Amino acid sequence: MIRSELVQRLSSDHPDLSLREIEKIVAVFFDQISERLAEGGRVELRGFGAFSTRARGSRVGRNPRTGETVAVDAKRVPYFKPGKEMRARLNAD
Repeated sequence: MIRSELVQRLSSDHPDLSLREIEKIVAVFFDQISERLAEGGRVELRGFGAFSTRARGSRVGRNPRTGETVAVDAKRVPYFKPGKEMRARLNAD
């Protein structure tokens, strides 16, 4: 599902809200998650999962076109850990 499909789905589930209002709600939701992760925090949505960041150390990479080695800086990357209910729904027979 992409963002526009999410907006359409919410719009059909909540006809009392305008499309513009729903787009704003979705934008604020994702902005708040991104902002919290950028601060180094964690976002937990009960029954769904938790978003956090993990540190990756610097390393030596390789340019796939030329084969030359390239220094890759250390960075933080987003990480998602599904919750217990999410795992149960995914693995239901």
